[in-house]
Amino acid sequence: MKPISLAIGVAAVMLLGACQSMEHGTGQKASSTLDPRSGSNTKGTVNFVWQGHDVLVTGNFSGLKPNAEQGFHVHEKGDCSAPDATSAGGHFNPDTKYHGMPNSDASHAGDMPNIKSDANGNAVYSAKLSGFSVSTGSNGILGRSVVIHRDPDDYKSQPAGNSGPRIACGLIK
Repeated sequence: MKPISLAIGVAAVMLLGACQSMEHGTGQKASSTLDPRSGSNTKGTVNFVWQGHDVLVTGNFSGLKPNAEQGFHVHEKGDCSAPDATSAGGHFNPDTKYHGMPNSDASHAGDMPNIKSDANGNAVYSAKLSGFSVSTGSNGILGRSVVIHRDPDDYKSQPAGNSGPRIACGLIK
């Protein structure tokens, strides 16, 4: 009976180890399709790929203000149902930090660099970020939302960077 108990115990430990490595394993992916909110025409797609200690965030957007910057954040709730996307809640901030520059010690996990649009209101986005993971854990973004704001994030105004109304929102899956 003892060898069977030992085998079951070893199998359980191996299974738990596999689950942990899957939660934070390199290559974990998520994506989001953003739809217009607040009367805008802004839409796009975002991909998140876990790369060791960082997440590569890439995206393609259209319907933005031409030759401008727009705030871009992960928000705490996976709910884009409100016409103005306020149902997404505030910025994702599991460590209760002040709002600030992305990848700094003083920033929300959901703070990301602004999106920069071209003369036609389109943008291609790429940023490597830390502070969150592609998982459902306490610092995970799965099941949350990603939001584009009308104005640029100034990275200093509290609590959210003074980036104006939410013009696009999508669930992170």
